Amino acid sequence: MQKFMTALLILFTNAGVLMASEVNVYSYRQPDLIKPLTDKFTQQTGIKVNVAYLKKGMIERMKAEGKRSPADVVLTVDISRLAGIVSENLTQPVQSSSLSENVPELYRDPDNHWFGLTTRARIVYASKDRVSDGEIETYEELADPKWSGRICTRSGTNAYNVALTSAVIHHLGEASAQKWLEGLKSNLARKPQGNDRAQVKAIWAGECDISVGNTYYMGKMLSDDEQKEWANSVRIIFPKFKNGGTHVNISGVAMAKYSPNPDNALRFMEFLTSPEAQEIYAEVNYEYPIAPGTEAAKLVKTWGSFKADKVNLMDLAKLRSSALKLTEIVNFDG
Repeated sequence: MQKFMTALLILFTNAGVLMASEVNVYSYRQPDLIKPLTDKFTQQTGIKVNVAYLKKGMIERMKAEGKRSPADVVLTVDISRLAGIVSENLTQPVQSSSLSENVPELYRDPDNHWFGLTTRARIVYASKDRVSDGEIETYEELADPKWSGRICTRSGTNAYNVALTSAVIHHLGEASAQKWLEGLKSNLARKPQGNDRAQVKAIWAGECDISVGNTYYMGKMLSDDEQKEWANSVRIIFPKFKNGGTHVNISGVAMAKYSPNPDNALRFMEFLTSPEAQEIYAEVNYEYPIAPGTEAAKLVKTWGSFKADKVNLMDLAKLRSSALKLTEIVNFDG
């Protein structure tokens, strides 16, 4: 009997070790995009990474699960989603000198609930044939009547466009931001529709001359045989605000409030923000690493350089509701 109990104790102890040797990730990023990172982390630490890909409804799922949630780490894109998870009390603050050293202050939560991993710029895709060099240099110029009937964009309520509108409010104030939205709407060649790649396709097809999109879509199009022709019909322009820089958004990571494996979660977060991991992540996703001393991938460098806007992204997140309100007031998608 004593031998049986000893064997049972060993079994449970080993099971506990196995359970402790994992980290569970809820991700808005598709598993194949982060697989190089999870494989590397497991190789270095022996900790298995379980990824649950959620196309939507992350906040609702975590709220429903409550303290029973298996989530240790949340991976997502867009500052509004990161801020939303924090505001719903679904994350916990993390203290780590490694995280603070690798993530600049502009790209982390002031209360250490989330940390940025990579950035992407919200840029202008311009027809190589119909738009001259230097013809557009600022976001403000998107509302210039000279672009009447020449701009394509996705929905104004899309998270990426809401973040840009929030940046416009930050720089120009609400009244001027509303006029900007009205001017941009009046310059549209068609009703907002599709994703960022669909806008580049429309430029290729001659439906419009410029569009607003994220930088990484250029990499995605160039890697797709069908879409490569669309990508080759445009060039990237990095607009800036007259009193600022180029608007960027982020991908980021946070520790779930009820993480069952907090030690492993912290190790995974520290790994993700390390210069080595950020460069891997940025190359796979055609984004920009943010850790000091890191560099973008060779392809991304060919698109040119820019100076990112110096505004803490949480300040933009606070303007999200105002941005949505203005978008509705001008009936941007109508």
